[in-house]
Amino acid sequence: MFGFAKASPRTGPAPGVLACAADAGWMKREEAIMGTAINVELWSDDRAAGESAMAAVMDEMHRIDRAMSPHKPDSELSRINRDAFAGPVPLSDEMAGLLARANEYSELSGGAFDITYAAVGHLYDYRQRIRPSEEALARARTAVGYRFLHVDAKARTVRFTREGMRIDLGGFAKGHAVDNAAAILGRLGICHANVSAGGDSRVIGDRRGRPWTIGIRDPRRAGEMAAVLPLEDVSISTSGDYERYFDADGVRFHHLIDPSTGRSPTSVHSVTVLAEDGLTTEALSKTVFVLGVEKGLRLIESQPGVDAIVVAANGALHYSSGLLAPAPRATQ
Repeated sequence: MFGFAKASPRTGPAPGVLACAADAGWMKREEAIMGTAINVELWSDDRAAGESAMAAVMDEMHRIDRAMSPHKPDSELSRINRDAFAGPVPLSDEMAGLLARANEYSELSGGAFDITYAAVGHLYDYRQRIRPSEEALARARTAVGYRFLHVDAKARTVRFTREGMRIDLGGFAKGHAVDNAAAILGRLGICHANVSAGGDSRVIGDRRGRPWTIGIRDPRRAGEMAAVLPLEDVSISTSGDYERYFDADGVRFHHLIDPSTGRSPTSVHSVTVLAEDGLTTEALSKTVFVLGVEKGLRLIESQPGVDAIVVAANGALHYSSGLLAPAPRATQ
């Protein structure tokens, strides 16, 4: 296990924290949304206000699921996939912003991040252990390429220039949802919280005097941690080849797809990225997984305020230089 030094636990309220009302306390809520477990844990001085804040988080998660699910025929994403080859499709402001960010990550990564991978990705069914034939894979790959996705920023429309194209926002929609949820909690005056959507989390503040402790799962040993991180006010995303997969013919087929090959990368078991916002962490965790240890960490080092932990296929743990920096000394 690779561990970071944990802060010493305190007893009683943290310095500067006033005594709270009798009905104050920690609250939790979990729902299954967007095909994953959505969790929110927060502290509120008023139980009714806390319950209302958690409900607002879940409402936002449902809203994003309705707009961005590839499985709901009336979602905005489904409408794009259905109609964008026939002609320009109008975009909501939110979707236009996400497609612009997707293009930025595609350019930054040289195509390792590419939401048009879905032309291939939808051919896999991990529950049914289905993978495409070589012929089907070759056909689908001709529709993969972020430069075939044309967004008209002025008209606020999108169109596909290759038949068979489709997009999937699974590369960062959950991170976006967690960002939105954190913003909602901030507006409601919540200062201590943890919102998670599958492998994507945002911690707000601390746990009233001690950091949040987030464990990074060991990719091959169930119930064990590869690393334990004490965190405050940060977003964290983990992408692993153990989330949705099946093994066949000695190969692991998992949901993280290299857009250039249409196949699952094999050099990495998991990638964890830390940054200020969840959209960045989720997008870069997927990107580093595709790029591999050396190229992936080189990309991370080029991004201010971003760090990563990579578990390679041989079990070796690699981490970016920002996680090696000594803690600043207290000034006298």
